[in-house]
Amino acid sequence: MLINTKKSKKRQKPDWLKINVPGGREYLAIKEIVTRHELNTICTNGQCPNICDCWGRGTATLMILGNVCTRSCKFCAVKTGKPAAVDNDEPRRIAESVKLMNLKHCVLTSVDRDDLRDGGAEIWAETINAIKSVNPDTTIEALIPDFQGKFDHLVKVIDAGPEVISHNLETVRRITPQIRSVADYDTSLQVIKYIAEADIRTKSGIMAGLGEMEKEVYETMNDLLKMGCAVFTIGQYLQPSYRHLPVIEFVTPEKFEGYRKIGLEKGFKFVESGPLVRSSYHAERHVC
Repeated sequence: MLINTKKSKKRQKPDWLKINVPGGREYLAIKEIVTRHELNTICTNGQCPNICDCWGRGTATLMILGNVCTRSCKFCAVKTGKPAAVDNDEPRRIAESVKLMNLKHCVLTSVDRDDLRDGGAEIWAETINAIKSVNPDTTIEALIPDFQGKFDHLVKVIDAGPEVISHNLETVRRITPQIRSVADYDTSLQVIKYIAEADIRTKSGIMAGLGEMEKEVYETMNDLLKMGCAVFTIGQYLQPSYRHLPVIEFVTPEKFEGYRKIGLEKGFKFVESGPLVRSSYHAERHVC
């Protein structure tokens, strides 16, 4: 089944996808730090539905290398276009903000920066090193782009020593060309394999509700396990705007629970599966 990429009216969400309005002391404290230090977060730029929960628990996923992506994936809410110049002071500001937030576990992600010679790998490494220097007890998950499959760039992130490195497949093989503007399914698998062979906990995730079949989800699980992936996440795709891909199906909580059980039976160490699950949701669980 081909996905209609024309502008489409959003489907009404079922009751199990109701999201609380952000608020509370911890949420406001995180918001103040993010604003004051001019930080980008995937929580806001990516319109994450868990911002209330995560910020309310005093956690956030920090996004480096700006807030404009060089790619234009049809599912993503992050702006696309020509990014600003690299902010070389960003690693210091990120490290100090992690300390202010008192994070025990920090998730970093970034936009794709295909305009940079190394895809931003050097800033990735500097940011991880800065966080570890200022916050020696904080563990780190790096949710990385594919760096165009260039392992000499990827190794810079690996050598910085994050406890977990995550790279998302986003969807099943068949649908990948329809929703990812540059990234390739097999390239992503090779990135995951390279990370796993470096003896770092490896993680990946996909979205449900884009027209995938159950058997394709299981095939994707098998592909990831063959590459050495230890953690798998799957959550409901939500259409960010009328310009993005429509939701084909709202997957029920019961079906997500079935994916969780089968994923664990297949051999993943951790499986996060549910309508509101995102790749960095409850990421602190995946370090041990």
